[in-house]
Amino acid sequence: MNLTGGIVLFASIWFLTLFVVLPFGQRSQADAGSIVAGTHAGAPSDLAWRRKLVITTLVTTAIWGVIAFVILGDYITRDDISQLDHLIR
Repeated sequence: MNLTGGIVLFASIWFLTLFVVLPFGQRSQADAGSIVAGTHAGAPSDLAWRRKLVITTLVTTAIWGVIAFVILGDYITRDDISQLDHLIR
């Protein structure tokens, strides 16, 4: 894995993790009891962006570290992946 591949892998994992982390701890405006005029009652009342971004980055760093360790340690190589279709046949 080169530098560009590592950055692309990190960015991909980061966005996937962000979409998983966003709904946790979410309170709607109806739950909070203060519905802003013109918005749906199910709209988020207060989204703690900074906390969610930090959590996303920490989780992504751990996942990326494991994947980079497996790739750079040659535990799984391209030859191993190209031979996966033989398991099905």
